[in-house]
Amino acid sequence: MKNLDCASFKCPYQESRLKATESLVNRVKDEIGNDVRKKRNLVWLELNGCSGNTISLLNGQNPDFQYLLTQMINFIYSNSLMNPAGNKAMDQLFDVIGSDYILAVEGAVSLKDNGSYHIIGRYNGREITGFEAVKRLGENAAHVIAVGACASHGGVSAARPNPTQCAGIQDVLQKKVIKLTGCPCHPDWFMGTLAYLLLYGAPPLDNRDRPLMFYSITIHDRCPRRSYFDSGIFATKLGQETCMYMMGCKGPITQIDCPIRQWNGHVNWPIGDDSPCIGCAQFGFPDAMEPFITFDTIGGE
Repeated sequence: MKNLDCASFKCPYQESRLKATESLVNRVKDEIGNDVRKKRNLVWLELNGCSGNTISLLNGQNPDFQYLLTQMINFIYSNSLMNPAGNKAMDQLFDVIGSDYILAVEGAVSLKDNGSYHIIGRYNGREITGFEAVKRLGENAAHVIAVGACASHGGVSAARPNPTQCAGIQDVLQKKVIKLTGCPCHPDWFMGTLAYLLLYGAPPLDNRDRPLMFYSITIHDRCPRRSYFDSGIFATKLGQETCMYMMGCKGPITQIDCPIRQWNGHVNWPIGDDSPCIGCAQFGFPDAMEPFITFDTIGGE
C-alpha cells in the first residue's frame, strides 16, 4: 500500500498556513520601510532553561534572525546575544521600563525562596533574580510572549522532582501571556507571532492562549502516515514507515503544525525521520508525555 505524503501536498490551505509567517514578516518590513509603522522594542529574557529557543531562533530561515534584528524591532536585551555586559547590560534591561516594549521570555521561573536559585545579574548593588525580573518587566510590557515549553508551563525545568519549584511565567504575572509551547519553539512560530503583534495586536488564541495560526490542528490530522492509522497498519519497531501510534506517538493529542512547517530549514521533522512525536508542544511536557516510546503494548521486537 502506497502512502500519500499529505504533508508535501501543496493544497491552497496548507500552502497559505505555511507561508503565514513569511507574509506577516514581509508586511512588517514594508510598513516600517515606508514609515507607515515604527519599530518597537523587544526584550528577550532568559530564565531557567537550556537556551534551546535562542538556538532555534538563530537557526531560523526565511525569515531569519538577522531579518528580525535589522528589519523588525529594536533588540534591547538578550542574556546571550547582546554585546554589553555587567552594569551596562542591566541598565539597558531596566531602562526599557516606561517605554513601549514587547517582552519575550525563554525558560521557567524559579519560585523557591523568592527565586534565589536563579540570579540574572546585579543592579544598583544587589542581585536580581529571574523571578523579580520577569515580574517587573512583564507587568510593564505591552505584550508578553512565553517562548517554548519552560516559559509556557514549566516544561523540562519543572519536570519531577522540580527542586527549585520552576513554573511557567503566567504563574507570576497578572496579565495575559501568549504561549508558544514547544521544546524548542520553532523560529517561525515566534517570528509570525511577533509580526502579528506588530501589525494588529494580540493574535487569535485558543483556550490555552496559543496562537490559532500555529496550534489549531493536531499533528495526527495532517500526518503523512494517517492513511496507515486509518487502515490499522502500525509500526512495531523504529525505522518502519507506517503509523507509530502504537509505539507511543503523541500526534493525536498534539496541536501544532509540524507536518507542514517542518524543521531545519523546513526540510524534515521527527515523524519524517521515523521517530514518534513526543508531544513537546503540549502542556505538561515532558512528564505528562512519558514514556516517549513504548513497545510492550503490541508485542513488537
